[in-house]
Amino acid sequence: MPAVGGIGPGSGKEYPGNLTPFVTITCIVAAMGGLIFGYDIGISGGVTTMTPFLRKFFRKVWEKKEADKSTNQYCQYDSETLTLFTSSLYLAALLASLVASIVTRKLGRKLSMLFGGLLFFAGALINGFAKAVWMLIVGRLLLGFGIGFANQSVPLYLSEMAPYRYRGALNIGFQLSITVGILIANVLNYFFAKIKGGWGWRLSLGGAMVPALIITVGSLVLPDTPNSMIERGQTEEAREKLKKIRGIDDVDEEFRDLVAASDASKLVEHPWRNLLKRKYRPHLTMSILIPFFQQLTGINVIMFYAPVLFNTIGFGDDASLMSAVITGIVNVAATFVSIYGVDKWGRRFLFLEGGIQMLICQAVVAACIGAKFGISGNPGDLPKWYAIVVVLFICIYVAGFAWSWGPLGWLVPSEIFPLEIRSAAQSINVSVNMLFTFAVAQVFLTMLCHLKFGLFIFFAFFVVLMSIFVYYFLPETKGIPIEEMNQVWKSHWYWSRFVEDLDYPNGGMEMSKGGHGSKNV
Repeated sequence: MPAVGGIGPGSGKEYPGNLTPFVTITCIVAAMGGLIFGYDIGISGGVTTMTPFLRKFFRKVWEKKEADKSTNQYCQYDSETLTLFTSSLYLAALLASLVASIVTRKLGRKLSMLFGGLLFFAGALINGFAKAVWMLIVGRLLLGFGIGFANQSVPLYLSEMAPYRYRGALNIGFQLSITVGILIANVLNYFFAKIKGGWGWRLSLGGAMVPALIITVGSLVLPDTPNSMIERGQTEEAREKLKKIRGIDDVDEEFRDLVAASDASKLVEHPWRNLLKRKYRPHLTMSILIPFFQQLTGINVIMFYAPVLFNTIGFGDDASLMSAVITGIVNVAATFVSIYGVDKWGRRFLFLEGGIQMLICQAVVAACIGAKFGISGNPGDLPKWYAIVVVLFICIYVAGFAWSWGPLGWLVPSEIFPLEIRSAAQSINVSVNMLFTFAVAQVFLTMLCHLKFGLFIFFAFFVVLMSIFVYYFLPETKGIPIEEMNQVWKSHWYWSRFVEDLDYPNGGMEMSKGGHGSKNV
C-alpha cells in the first residue's frame, strides 16, 4: 500500500508568532462573509415551501401541491422555473468568481469582499420587493455576483492572516458562519411563515440585507493581508502589518519568504495559463476535484430542500420547516468539532471519518424512504417514529459533512496554492463549486422525481469515490506554513513525479537546514 501522507508538522519551517487578539477579531469579522452564502442556502429552500410565495410566483407548483394530496410525493415540486429561481444564483456566482480573481489579485482581498457585500445587498433589496418572477431572478443573479466575490476572497484572506499553527481553525470560521447563516434563515422561515396575510416570504428574502451589511461594513474596517500588500508593492507597510498580526518584532524570516513568494509570482504574467503547467498539476487537480466532490456529497440537496424533503417524507409545512431548523442546529454544532480538531487530528482524518459516516447514513435513509414510499411515491400513513428515524439519520449525515467536507472543502484549496497562482486557482475552486451547486440544484427535483429513493444511493456512490481519492491522493497539510506547502507535494508518493526541486529552488534551500537555510531569491 502506498505511503499516502505528506510531511508531518515540524519537519518544515516554524515561524515565530502568537495568535493575537487582533488576528482573532480580524478573522472573525472576515469569516462573516460566509453568512451571506449560508443565509441564502437556508432561505431559498424555506420560501419555496411557503404557500403564499408559490401561489404568487409558481402557480403551477402550488396547484399541483394543493389539488391532489395523494399525488406522487416524489414529483410534487418538479418545476423548471422553481429550480431556476434557486439555481440562477450559482450561475451568477460562477461568473463573478472569475472576475473576482482579477480584483482580488490587483486590488486586494478587502475590496473583493466590499463588492460582494454591496452586490448582495442590492439583490436582497430587489427580492424583498419582488412583484414578478423576473424580479426574483434578477435579484438572485445579483445575490450570486455577491457570493462569487465573497467566496473568492474570504477563504484566501483567512488563510493569509492566520498563523500557520491555527490556520485550520481560523479558516473554518468561514464555514461556521455559513452554517450559522443557514440556521438563522431556517429559524426566520419558521416564524415568517406564520405571519398573517402571507407576506412573510418578503421578510425572509429581504432579510438578506442584514448579512450583506455586516460583510460590507466589515470589509471597510479590516486590514489588508501582508501577502496582498506585498503583491501590490506596499512592502514596508506589509512588514509593519506582519509585526502587528504576529504580535512580535522578529518577523524577518516569514517576511523574507512572503517577499520571495511575491517576487516569484510577479514573474508570472498569465496565472491562468500558468495553472496548466506540469508543476501545478496537483494544485489544479485539488482545485477541481475537492469542490466537485464537496457538492456531490449531496449536502446541498439536504440543505436547499430540507423543508421540501421533509414535506415529501410526510411532515406538514410547519413541521418540515422545524425539521430544517433541527438540521441547521446540528450543522453549526458539528462545525465546532472541526474547529477543535482540524489542527489537532489533521485534515485527512476528518475527511475520511466524515466520508464513512455520510455513507452509512445515506444507505439507511435510502432504505427507509424506499421501504415506505416504494416506487409509487405514495407512502400512505407514515408512522411518527418512522419520520423521526429518517430525520435522525439525516442529522448524523449533516454532522459528518459539517466536520469534514463542509469546512475542509474551503480550507484545503485555500491553503495549498503558491502566491503566483493563488487568486486564479481559488477562482477555479469557487467556479467548480458553484457550477456543480448549480447543476445539482437544477436537476435535483427532476432526479428525485425519476430516481426516487435511489437519489441517495447516487450520492453515496460519490462519497465512496471521494474517500478513496482522499486516502490515496490528498497529503496532510496541518501545521505547514502556507509558503512552504510545496514540500508536501515533493514528498508525496504520486505528486512528487510532477513537482521537482527545480520547480521550487527557493523552497528547497529554505527547508535544507531545518528551515534556516540561506535564500536564493
